[in-house]
Amino acid sequence: MIKGMLRVGINGYGTIGRRVAHAVSLQDDMTVSGIVKTKPDYVARLASKYYNIYVPKESDVKAFEDAGIKVKGDLSKLIEDSELIVDSTPEGMGEKNIVTYKERKIPAVFQGGEEHKIVEASFNSYSNFDQAIGKKYVRVVSCNTTALARTITPIHEMVGVRRVNATLIRRATDQNDSSKGPINAVEPSLKFPSHHAPDLKTVLPIKEVETVAIKVPTTLMHVHVIELNLEKEAKANQIIDAWKSKRRIAVISGKDGRSSTAQVMDMAREVDRDRSDLYEIPIWKESVFVSGNTLRYIQAVHQESDVVPENIDAIRSMMQILPKEESIEKTDRYMEINGSAF
Repeated sequence: MIKGMLRVGINGYGTIGRRVAHAVSLQDDMTVSGIVKTKPDYVARLASKYYNIYVPKESDVKAFEDAGIKVKGDLSKLIEDSELIVDSTPEGMGEKNIVTYKERKIPAVFQGGEEHKIVEASFNSYSNFDQAIGKKYVRVVSCNTTALARTITPIHEMVGVRRVNATLIRRATDQNDSSKGPINAVEPSLKFPSHHAPDLKTVLPIKEVETVAIKVPTTLMHVHVIELNLEKEAKANQIIDAWKSKRRIAVISGKDGRSSTAQVMDMAREVDRDRSDLYEIPIWKESVFVSGNTLRYIQAVHQESDVVPENIDAIRSMMQILPKEESIEKTDRYMEINGSAF
């Protein structure tokens, strides 16, 4: 059990890292000890106003100093100054970095781009919070898997889920990335199931999961078309009420103008969210269809931000700071997460 402010280092300050750093800084039981940046770019310059800047290795210091950015040390120094590391480096780097973390005996949280096999547990706040308690190395599952686990778990707890079928319509890249595509194409995954199916099984005890992914030329959000085979029958209003009981799910209506991801993200901008982020998973009420033991619905995923609260809860679970419901409540309160507000 950690007492006082837990010192959290952020290795990697990209799409996820910068958001996790901000989320950590909002909490009253943890603080950002520093962030690792690889280049002295505009992101590093802006970040230096709020956080201590570290670099991957000592030889990187001069480039930052030449750019007028003060550096406190390298990754080794950040580990020394921290009690836990959130690794949000590019996909595949975490597998290399974990060697260093183990040598230095510091716990670490990894992101969904890493393989489940490198960690002691994969993590989702709603579905398996307790599996990370006391673990040293934990992986928060991907944005898509987080969204699937988040909306399926309340239904699984209520009536049981035998089978999951999901079509994932994926954004091409994040909004700050100009190097990826497709530009004018729809690119289906040619692998069945897509990697999201085995990923979901790492956090939810459902044996039958089938997923397929299709990449489209947008940067706003992912969209999931989901079909669940339920163990018991349930009415649509019972399903919706189960979702509404969770702050990280937002049941919205297309009838008031929120009929596409464009309006959903405009909604996030209008409520003055940090970086216009939408931590909640919106589900279109009109898409909810129940027939016997079959439930179908459509949800959207803000891929840049939905995993951020999971990172905070993973830290508390690993370090045994708070039990599940208390951690989720505190994270939601400090990050102002409340799906019912939408």
